Amino acid sequence: MTTFVDRVELHVAAGSGGHGCASVHREKFKPLGGPDGGNGGRGGDVLLVVDQSITTLLDYHHKPHRSATNGKPGEGGNRSGKDGQDLILPVPDGTVVLDKAGNVLADLVGHGTSYVAAEGGRGGLGNAALASARRKAPGFALLGVPGGLQEIVLELKTVADVALVGYPSAGKSSLISVLSAAKPKIADYPFTTLVPNLGVVTAGETVYTIADVPGLIPGASQGKGLGLEFLRHVERCSVLVHVLDTATLESERDPVTDLDIIEEELKQYGGLGNRPRIVVLNKIDVPDGKDLAEMVRPDLEARGYRVFEVSAVAHMGLKELSFALAEMVGQARAAKPKEEATRIVIRPKAVDDAGFTVVQEEDGLFRVRGEKPERWVRQTDFNNDEAVGYLADRLNRLGVEASLMKAGARSGDGVAIGPEENAVVFDWEPTVMAGAEMLGRRGEDHRLEAPRPAAQRRRDKEAERDEAEKEYDDFKPF
Repeated sequence: MTTFVDRVELHVAAGSGGHGCASVHREKFKPLGGPDGGNGGRGGDVLLVVDQSITTLLDYHHKPHRSATNGKPGEGGNRSGKDGQDLILPVPDGTVVLDKAGNVLADLVGHGTSYVAAEGGRGGLGNAALASARRKAPGFALLGVPGGLQEIVLELKTVADVALVGYPSAGKSSLISVLSAAKPKIADYPFTTLVPNLGVVTAGETVYTIADVPGLIPGASQGKGLGLEFLRHVERCSVLVHVLDTATLESERDPVTDLDIIEEELKQYGGLGNRPRIVVLNKIDVPDGKDLAEMVRPDLEARGYRVFEVSAVAHMGLKELSFALAEMVGQARAAKPKEEATRIVIRPKAVDDAGFTVVQEEDGLFRVRGEKPERWVRQTDFNNDEAVGYLADRLNRLGVEASLMKAGARSGDGVAIGPEENAVVFDWEPTVMAGAEMLGRRGEDHRLEAPRPAAQRRRDKEAERDEAEKEYDDFKPF
């Protein structure tokens, strides 16, 4: 059964916003007390948060679909809906978030670091919030905005100070088991280690972590063996340790050739050229291994490597190696730039940014794209004429109609608002006034106006009767 997973595809869905409520306050002797519909609640976000107690992405391998809760709809009596609950997904330290195209969206390093993978939708406004001096009793409310849907890829890159690299069965697992308290599987056959192992080493006052990366072979950077799956775990390490087998039973191999092959694979993978390296000649407890180590050591030192002869089985040369690694880790930590205080970067919009674009496509359709127009369309109930008129007013005030005329749109041309997969398409009819303005006092209820005096009502009725008699005299038959 799989116990370690370092790459998964995750489908996340944020919560949708609750719909606003269209309601009129009613009570005894006051049947029409004005709009009192509450706003819908906001949908919950989906957040990825680094948790030091998590070491694998196994949970998301088994359950790749995750969703936050929706916001509740508003209610009468100015009661707003409850916000949806955020969904917090714990991930290991060193998790990289990518989109389906492989673009890096976030690099999560450090306990508590978070990233919003999908943002919850806004709640719709109730008719109480939409009321104004001109629109005293709106008969509509705004719909909630659907939550964001994202397909992301999570990749785990082990956070360690030292990485042990080398051929299968070179003794990396044995070495990490004697340098730290880690207990990896050890056996006398290749590819015993199928997952990276982490151990904590204490050398004097320095404490550092060491990672045992599964064995590499020629072609690992192109996907052969286990290399392509686990080379990413080397990226974050500050020091690389070449573990070379001096007692290999394969006649065509020798420590220098092994080193050249692994270095070529690291070069092909890329991004590791500036990491300090040391060479560990392992298995010197074997007589032939000791002789071979003494033979190749001058050649390796001539290349500029620090060389250590050790035996993980006999515990030979381990103390010197441990303190040498501690020294190199300390130097690497000191060379890193100090983290600056968090800065808030403000990027104001350009003065000529209208917030939307109008583009005429090849088939003659005019497409409007922009965060506001697309959100407004999603919030509109197209079964309600008043809501449609309100949308037209908003688009007109934003300048969409003027931009369409400037782009060459004519009466009857098709206009689409939003992306192709869920756009709203309509035939455009240019107007001087849009939507609710064309209907005069749309959204007002004359029953909410103050009653007219009796004398005024009598005069109005007499004027209506005189007008009716005049129309009869004009059109009566001869």
